[in-house]
Amino acid sequence: MVKLDKLIEGLRSISDDDFTCGNIYEFLGENPVEVDSIEPYFFWNPDFYTRNLVFKDERFELMVICWEKGMTSRIHDHAGQKCWMTVPVGRLRGQNFAVAEMDESRSFCRLVETSSFELSDCLAAKVELEEPIHQVLNLPEFNERAVSIHVYSRPFNSCLAYCRDTETYKTVPLSYYSQYGRLS
Repeated sequence: MVKLDKLIEGLRSISDDDFTCGNIYEFLGENPVEVDSIEPYFFWNPDFYTRNLVFKDERFELMVICWEKGMTSRIHDHAGQKCWMTVPVGRLRGQNFAVAEMDESRSFCRLVETSSFELSDCLAAKVELEEPIHQVLNLPEFNERAVSIHVYSRPFNSCLAYCRDTETYKTVPLSYYSQYGRLS
């Protein structure tokens, strides 16, 4: 187990050439984070999950995301950027999607579910650039809060969000609930 500052230090020491999906996935798997070192970034909201910025430079950003029981993200992508996550508290499910049909002129997009995965106990996951659309869920049956650590390379401030009910998508801005341990 490592403290959060050591995790960030380790990520910063990885060269640009070695900052690949496989290498960062392996690094996160080999360096599970001590929960007490991320507790200063635990900010909760009963209405939505919170995105809490811990570190950001030109190459990557690291966030602690806090999930109340039953909360889910929108179905979304990461604007063409790499993403890794680990879950040191609770349990989450990731659901991946593929585009079955798309018409950009109408913002139409029909998605189909593909693979899913569960995360807990600091297991690491990565979002593959070949299939970047996904959703993160803290299912009601898990019956507990969850905390995930996300690393995004490169940082981005908007992404595409998809609605399966209307089969549409749109660009949505992203914001932080807290930055560096202080509410935004």
